[in-house]
Amino acid sequence: MREKSLLLIFRQNKTLGSMISSNLSRWFNPTLSQSSEQYRLLSSIAKLAPLSRNSVTRSFVNYGFRSFHQFNHKGYRQSYTNFSTSTVAETKEGLKLLVTGGPHAQKVVGIWLFASAAWVFSMVVLGGVTRLTRSGLSMTDWKFTGSLPPLSDEEWVVEFEKYKQSPEYKRVNKGMEMEDFKFIYWMEYAHRMWGRGLGIMFALPFSYFLRKGYITVRLGLRLSALFALGAGQGLIGWWMVKSGLEDPPSEYVIPRVSPYRLAAHLTSAFAIYCGLFWTGLSVVMPEPPAESLAWVQGAAKVKRLALPVGILVGLTAISGAFVAGNDAGHAFNTFPKMGDQWIPDDVFSVKPLIRNFFENTATVQLDHRILATATLASIGGLWWATRKLDIHPAIRSLIGSTVGMAALQVSLGISTLLSYVPVSLGTAHQAGALTLLTLMVLLNHTVRRPSLNLLKSLPPITRTV
Repeated sequence: MREKSLLLIFRQNKTLGSMISSNLSRWFNPTLSQSSEQYRLLSSIAKLAPLSRNSVTRSFVNYGFRSFHQFNHKGYRQSYTNFSTSTVAETKEGLKLLVTGGPHAQKVVGIWLFASAAWVFSMVVLGGVTRLTRSGLSMTDWKFTGSLPPLSDEEWVVEFEKYKQSPEYKRVNKGMEMEDFKFIYWMEYAHRMWGRGLGIMFALPFSYFLRKGYITVRLGLRLSALFALGAGQGLIGWWMVKSGLEDPPSEYVIPRVSPYRLAAHLTSAFAIYCGLFWTGLSVVMPEPPAESLAWVQGAAKVKRLALPVGILVGLTAISGAFVAGNDAGHAFNTFPKMGDQWIPDDVFSVKPLIRNFFENTATVQLDHRILATATLASIGGLWWATRKLDIHPAIRSLIGSTVGMAALQVSLGISTLLSYVPVSLGTAHQAGALTLLTLMVLLNHTVRRPSLNLLKSLPPITRTV
């Protein structure tokens, strides 16, 4: 009844209609919240709008009704499609976001991405255990979708017979008992199935968020690329394992996977992890911490140093993959010298020269030692160069944590070498490499440049209470 009366007033009073029309943009600002009462009123009037012969009334009704539908109460543009057609979501402050749907959507998508990154981290650790226990060559075939493990004694015998045909059994594990084979088989099986579980854990929420319209085009493309790289990890892993199932060129060479393929497998895992972690940070922290222009300027100076240091950390981790691929950790188990020498005589014994850096045990280990020392020195230099800068306390804490983690990682590496690479220390060293890389990714993300709108709103210096 109230709506009909209101419409009747609009029809009879042209002056009132003109006044409403002139103030329409102010009354129905899309960024302002609309109450449920307004919604009911506009819905009722919209149904009666075709009956009106007053063009001003029709304009008022139609514009107001559309405005309510196009914007929600938080100022974010609503998505009514399964996939957001905008490259990024934009708030009323002009800040570009990777996720639509408001803070709740940002939170749940961020949690999902961090959980996926944590799963990849666990995959890297489990892969290290699998390699150190020499379990990676226990399964001599591979299926993309996986298969059930042996469930009967007869099936275990079949799998064991397959393994007995491999070079590793003939040259390293000849005479192995069934129980020992079951252990290495279960290790490799767990590693493979854990990876497939990650694929499901990533794909299902991704599909759900797409249907909800939370994912922008920019974020969708990035996550699709990471998913494709993750799917390719299974192929890279089998490509790596297959190299270890081939007969070595000499009877004196222990069967092992190609160091190049091992490095590709580990590098790909690190890339997926960093991509997920960086994207998760971008979703939940679209702006870096900044409370003054002075802090922004300090962060810019840190960034110029943090980026090359982060690259050096990544290169050191990749060189560690070549150490593992060549079993170089079981040679020259002394420190700081390599045996009785600082530099072994045979560091360039392989021809052509470039192959020494990837296939020569002495050169690979020397290379890793130099890179690790340079990494520790660079991170220490980063702390020294930034100790007097006016920067956000979070950035200062991150730099300090990175220095501590770098020192711990070098200590773990030395301990692993001197102890002839036990499984516990070797696994901790591999996990430490990824932890150090995590801190560098977090530091580089934290010191990125703020948006222009945030810069305009910052005071020159931080206000103190």
